[in-house]
Amino acid sequence: MLSDLPVAPGEFIERLIRGVDDRRDTIDQLIGAHAIDWEPSRMPVVDLVIARIAAFELIAEPEVPTAVILSEAVELAQRYSTEGSGPFLNGILAAIADEVRG
Repeated sequence: MLSDLPVAPGEFIERLIRGVDDRRDTIDQLIGAHAIDWEPSRMPVVDLVIARIAAFELIAEPEVPTAVILSEAVELAQRYSTEGSGPFLNGILAAIADEVRG
């Protein structure tokens, strides 16, 4: 996918894309474990993509503060998804943060 882009993405974006792709199974397991009564496959695609990126950052980008990751994910969900997506993702990602960042 990256090689098909008309403009090469920056280093950070490339790291996110590759990181999410490399760890998708682990990330989806985390999301599924903390999305009470929701399987990742049933989530709106936008919510799932935001959750995957944020979960990857929580796992692999320790220099990025947890509050920043959660805030950005909620903001993206509020802007591009449903009315309830922000609080939904905030709950899932806060639980993932507690698990992976202690």
